[in-house]
Amino acid sequence: MAQSGSINAFSPYTMYGVGEVNTPGTLIQRSMGGVGVASRQAGTINLLNPAGLSMVSRKSFLLNFGGEGQNYYNYQTLDGVNKKSAHNSFNIRDIAILIPLHKGLGFSVSVTPYSSVGYQMLYDHAFDVNDPVWGNVGRVNYQYQGEGDITEVKFGVGYQVMKNLSIGVAAQYYWGDIDRGFVMVPVSITGGGTFNSITGQSEYAVSRFKAQVGVQWNAILTDQRILTFGATYDFGGDLSPKVTETISGDDIYSTAVKDDTYHMALALPRKLVVGAYYQTARWAVGLDYDYQNWTSGNQTSEMTGIHAPTGTAFRVAYCDTHTVKAGVEFTPARYDVRRFWRRWSYRLGARYGSFHQSYDGHELAEAAVTAGIGIPFKFLGMSAVDLGVEYGMRGFNVNKNVGLVRQDYFKFAVSFRLFASGTENNEYWFMRPKYD
Repeated sequence: MAQSGSINAFSPYTMYGVGEVNTPGTLIQRSMGGVGVASRQAGTINLLNPAGLSMVSRKSFLLNFGGEGQNYYNYQTLDGVNKKSAHNSFNIRDIAILIPLHKGLGFSVSVTPYSSVGYQMLYDHAFDVNDPVWGNVGRVNYQYQGEGDITEVKFGVGYQVMKNLSIGVAAQYYWGDIDRGFVMVPVSITGGGTFNSITGQSEYAVSRFKAQVGVQWNAILTDQRILTFGATYDFGGDLSPKVTETISGDDIYSTAVKDDTYHMALALPRKLVVGAYYQTARWAVGLDYDYQNWTSGNQTSEMTGIHAPTGTAFRVAYCDTHTVKAGVEFTPARYDVRRFWRRWSYRLGARYGSFHQSYDGHELAEAAVTAGIGIPFKFLGMSAVDLGVEYGMRGFNVNKNVGLVRQDYFKFAVSFRLFASGTENNEYWFMRPKYD
């Protein structure tokens, strides 16, 4: 319930489809720009590639959970007037557990937000002396708003086939509700006639299973360094959300103009991610390429109905996305007994790509820089607290020349990794006592 308890996004670009797709992965991975499809690290849960779950310690249990705060800032310049808005939120970000089933065989369950919807907008029907609305009714005010989330529950299994090769498979269950509505309020200036307001509401209910497969291969595996290549493929497919749509007039009877229930043609993309991850005792460096095929299952487009400076409405359509992610982690001395801060891990990352919807053929560029630290709880232990921050931008490439919104945001997150093992924390979870 906490995943959908408040608005987790605040952007006009969430008006259509599933809204804003959240960056996947644990806070460690998000603090490194979102890389990790090839990551293999003990004491962590790889939410990006189920093959990484095979890197699990025997007789252990790992719990990962955290929260994230978001600050959105939207800017737009129309007719020489600068407009801006802001919104802040905080919510649970992810919950995940990892347990060993056998040597080289790990199983995980995770709950993470897949996408978020949140917007509030006002629009006044532009004056046009030849417009019959203005000629017969007068000014008309439109109010648009929406909120909701889609959550991903993921069941993953990773198996180490041989020393340098691991494979994995995951079942993904998507569920959630998105509510979108509008209110049309006419303000008569002609002095004659009575006009009612119109209220519309659309409720999307999502409940679908999808699948993912992954592979990891160690090209180099020594005591000093590890080089791993990894890849995942998400099958995507039709979400087919159940839509309940109502439009009613604001009279004493609340007369229904439209009342329909149907399944919407909305699909998740087929997704291919490939990457490399290099590790030493002090350094970890990762690079990922993410391709998402949104156009194959989403062929329809919509018109915004809001006139651009050119006098034409914007056509909103899906487009495929290409994203490059890079990140680095530095740990000065993992086994330093005297200086606690030298056992901390310091992370930096960046990514660049595009949004999955275009506006009049203009694709929105997206970019972000990230940073974070990992603080271990005790010497030689794997439990830790992770802190991360992200600054991102969207629409900066087109906001000035076509009047679209530029969006800046900050995200602050905290996550806890709780690792229990007889060899690390002296917690004998899986040991059978010989004496009672």
